[in-house]
Amino acid sequence: MITKKVKASVLLFSFLFSSLTYSQTIQNKTDKVQENQIHEEQYIPINGIEQWVTIKGNPSKPIILFLHGGPGSPITPYIDVLYKGLEKDFIVVQWDQRGSGRTYGHNNPPEELSPDYLKAHPLTLKQMTNDGVALSKYLLKHLRKQKIILSGTSWGSALGVKIATQSPHLFYAYIGHSQIVNPNFTKERYSKLYKIAEDRKDDDALKILNTIGQPPYSSAKNSGMLYRVIKKYEKANSTPAPENWFILDPAYNNEKDNKDREDGDDYSFVNFVGDEKLGVQSMGASIDMMKDNLDFKIPFYLIQGEEDILTPKDMSKKYFEALKAPKKEYFLLPKAAHGFNQSVVDTQYKIFRSIRTK
Repeated sequence: MITKKVKASVLLFSFLFSSLTYSQTIQNKTDKVQENQIHEEQYIPINGIEQWVTIKGNPSKPIILFLHGGPGSPITPYIDVLYKGLEKDFIVVQWDQRGSGRTYGHNNPPEELSPDYLKAHPLTLKQMTNDGVALSKYLLKHLRKQKIILSGTSWGSALGVKIATQSPHLFYAYIGHSQIVNPNFTKERYSKLYKIAEDRKDDDALKILNTIGQPPYSSAKNSGMLYRVIKKYEKANSTPAPENWFILDPAYNNEKDNKDREDGDDYSFVNFVGDEKLGVQSMGASIDMMKDNLDFKIPFYLIQGEEDILTPKDMSKKYFEALKAPKKEYFLLPKAAHGFNQSVVDTQYKIFRSIRTK
């Protein structure tokens, strides 16, 4: 049993009751769902399990499929604040990936995570890539569209690159935010972080860094402690997101959904970083976009926070310059770090509306 949980929210961007399935088109101006708008929330069978997908927006417009970070941190409970403005011009699709949120909670999770459960239920990048391709094919058929705009954040950016390069014919373009190139923290990057702590005379951070030592780490706990220091410094140097972005939608703010998100965070985090004692292989250890994913058949857009330590600008810029695509653009945002803030979302909106879909 895991008695001391390691949160995926420390890793990346943190922010669901029974299956709810419905589709509405109504004319009541006081209702959230406007005339001629699609509004579907349901579990969809994807590669052997049912996965939670929400579809909202104008059915005559292009699809945007969002891939959340974590890997266990769905943003489904927050989209009416973040992306409501897109629903006039797009169909906005959110997906609680395998091991996350409502998808995790719907597929017979254990009451408490145990080494036996983790070993018997591994997450793999290949499996989740195949899930993303299968979902994309479903959306195109269900919504009668030709292609999709694919957008990935942090962990979702690693997944997005794999999906986009495996099945480029399904997509108009790919947009990566806080793009993962190689998530494996090196000794050089550790030394840079250590120097920041020394320069700031930050005894708390130095204690953590001295305790865990240099990477690589064999335990999820040590990885989580490292990310805690990173998040602290990113927060200090960046403009925060508006506070109302982190208020849960009431439909997702209940005991079951809250537990499913928390447990899915833990489960996915351990699978991402790995843990030798628990017998869990790291998904992140196999990721190196510089070796495997430099050839794009679709336009490629990259949004990079200048203060991002976890996926730093020197790595993303090197990757961006090396990759080949019919069109590519790089957006470096000052006072933005690894997560979302207003400048990140504004840039996403700008890119989505610039993409040719006809």
